[in-house]
Amino acid sequence: MSIRLLQTDPTLGDVEGNLRHLDELVAQARGRDLVVATELATHGYHLGDLDEPEQLGADDPRLLALGRHGPTVVAGFAESTRLHRYNSAAIISGDQVRVQRKLFLPNYRAWEERKHFRPGSELECMDVVGTRVATLICNDAWQPPLPWVAAHDGAEVLLVPANSVVSEIGTPTSHAWELLLQHAAVTLQTYVVFVNRSGVESGQRFWGGSRVYGPTGDVIGELGEEPGVLDVDLDLTELRRLRRAWPLLQETRADLMARLVSRLGDA
Repeated sequence: MSIRLLQTDPTLGDVEGNLRHLDELVAQARGRDLVVATELATHGYHLGDLDEPEQLGADDPRLLALGRHGPTVVAGFAESTRLHRYNSAAIISGDQVRVQRKLFLPNYRAWEERKHFRPGSELECMDVVGTRVATLICNDAWQPPLPWVAAHDGAEVLLVPANSVVSEIGTPTSHAWELLLQHAAVTLQTYVVFVNRSGVESGQRFWGGSRVYGPTGDVIGELGEEPGVLDVDLDLTELRRLRRAWPLLQETRADLMARLVSRLGDA
C-alpha cells in the first residue's frame, strides 16, 4: 500500500481556502493508494475563536471532490449535521464517503472540544486496496482499548490524524506520542500512520512530526515541524508474515475482556 501524508498548516475558519489547498495536494498524489490529512484540516482547531464556524456536511460537493483524483482520501473536518457538529474524518473513495467521528473529546486546559462537538459512538474499519484500515482521531489513540479493538477487527494500518501542540508541562508532547505510537505498532503488529499539523494558531504551536511506524516499532518515514508531504510504501506481505510467525493477536480472549470491562460499569 502506498500512502502520502499531508502535514499542513490550515487557516482557522478558511474552509474554502483549506479545501482548495488540500485538493491541490491530493491532485499531486495521483498514483498513491491513500492520502491522509490532519485532524480538522478543513477548519483549523480553535473553533471557539470564530463567531460561527462554517458548516460542512459529509456530502458537501467540495469535500467529495477530493476523491476525484484517484487515491482514497482521509481528511479531518468539522462535520455539521442537522442537529449537531462532530470532529470527524471523511474517508473519500471516488464519489463515496464514509465518516469516522472522534470518540473521546478532550475538555481540559486549552482543549474545549466538548463545547463545540458531540462525541461519536462507533469505531469501524474500512478496506483500502485490500487492506483493513482504522482511523483514530488524535485523543482516541490515547484510549488503549480503541487500537486494541481496531487490530482485533482486522486493522493492519492505524491512521492517527492529530492536532498536537508543543507542551511545556511534564513529558514533551512529541516524546509521549512516540512512546504511545511505537507501543501500538509493536504490540498490535500494525503500521501506525501519524499525521500531525504544523503552524501556530491562537497562540499555540503545533509541532508537526508526522511519521509512520512499522510493526516492529521502527520509524520508516517522518517529517519535521514545517508543512510538507511524506510518501511511504507499506509492506503488507511482511506484516502478515510477522503476524504468522508471532501470532499475538490470536490471544484475543474478547469474552474475557468484555467481562472485565463490564465490571467497571460507568466508572
